[in-house]
Amino acid sequence: MLKEYNTDVQELFLRMMVTNAELYTRVMNIMNPQNFDRRLRPVAEFIVEHTTKYSIMPDPTQIRATTSETIEHIPELDQGHYDWFLEEFEAFTKRQELERAILSAADLLEKGEFDPVEKLIKDAVQISLQRDMGTDYFSDPQERLNKYFNQGGQVSTGWPQLDRVMYGGMSRGELNIFAGGSGSGKSLVMMNIALNWLSQGLSGVYITLELSEELTSLRTDAMLTSMSTKDIRKNLEDTALRVKMNGKKMGQYRVKALPAQSNVNAIRSYIKEVQIQTGIKIDFVMIDYLDLVMPVSIKVNPNDQFIKDKYVSEELRNLSKELGILMITASQLNRSAVEEIEFDHSHIAGGISKINTADYVFGIFTSRSMRERGKYQIQCMKSRSSTGVGQKIDLEYNIDTMRITDEDPEEGRTHTQTPTQLMNQIKTTSSVSETVNNLPTTEAKVVSDVQGAKLKTLLNSLKKN
Repeated sequence: MLKEYNTDVQELFLRMMVTNAELYTRVMNIMNPQNFDRRLRPVAEFIVEHTTKYSIMPDPTQIRATTSETIEHIPELDQGHYDWFLEEFEAFTKRQELERAILSAADLLEKGEFDPVEKLIKDAVQISLQRDMGTDYFSDPQERLNKYFNQGGQVSTGWPQLDRVMYGGMSRGELNIFAGGSGSGKSLVMMNIALNWLSQGLSGVYITLELSEELTSLRTDAMLTSMSTKDIRKNLEDTALRVKMNGKKMGQYRVKALPAQSNVNAIRSYIKEVQIQTGIKIDFVMIDYLDLVMPVSIKVNPNDQFIKDKYVSEELRNLSKELGILMITASQLNRSAVEEIEFDHSHIAGGISKINTADYVFGIFTSRSMRERGKYQIQCMKSRSSTGVGQKIDLEYNIDTMRITDEDPEEGRTHTQTPTQLMNQIKTTSSVSETVNNLPTTEAKVVSDVQGAKLKTLLNSLKKN
């Protein structure tokens, strides 16, 4: 590896490109004329412009006529020369870009603009040639499938019905959004899934930009101990003991409150600090919630929600990929969704921008009366890797402990009855009717009418099935 890339070396790079246009094609993704010496920069600019417009490398005569510089062909180049060129040109480009990024960063720091600095340096450091040839589709299908389903993440949410919609669960490196109106329980859904993952031995963090750490933790106490917050207040020692005992069987968990309008860099910094100081391997991150996060890459008016959410959702998804974690966040549904029972993309506050980026988007359909009856419904609004869009998942809700559970945790199925089940229910209904013969005639007739109505409903359902 060369220690200095003087004008002679830079001219050699250009001569090799002109000699073998294929070399230029292999480095064009990192080719930047600004990296060349001032004398050679017009040549580099002409090569880029000419190949872009005409899809062919200019010959030395054209270069000389246009730039007054002589860039001759090099005879008898072989594979060893090509390998040297690719290695050295990559190092040259990375060094030049990094030097320029550092100079630009110094100017930004003087102006007090700190957020863009990290991106400048990171982009320069990550410059590289494309050596990954992608997936050889036919080479080893079994290994490819195992990699997707096993190494890719596919972690159960703890709710079998939701897992079924997602073909197994959520995957690492993806962005999952739960959308709901104000007071619909977005935070409760994320807290419940976090508890489900902790029960599987996973470790994670819950980042709240709205609730306090204490309130978030108290709600989790209620879910974990099956005690209402009222009972917890009366039995603090008992609650503490239960939490400690349960904690021995679960993953590590941190709850962190960040100020509203924090950006993704603040989230990344906290996660890395947790890993360094505690040694915890972070498996999942809950962010409560997306609408309160600001982007790093651009300055945007917080009121411009479409643009803001576009960049925030892209940055969150990139963070999920970078760290290889499970990530869930939440978003508001707009006012038009208040009276709706079926959600679509138009009901998401801020519009389509965050939906386009997310891998899964779920709408939370509930109301006070539903919660009092112990019901929650999740509607799949977007699915990138399954055919679950439009499906609805009915869940059970305990209003005292705030615990959300699957209606049928063993089977993971909704309560749609099969014809056999309906016939069994008809038989059961008939036997119940016969037990009323000790009642007075009037009362027996009322019971008989009720049972007859039930029988009619069941038969209609049987015909439909």
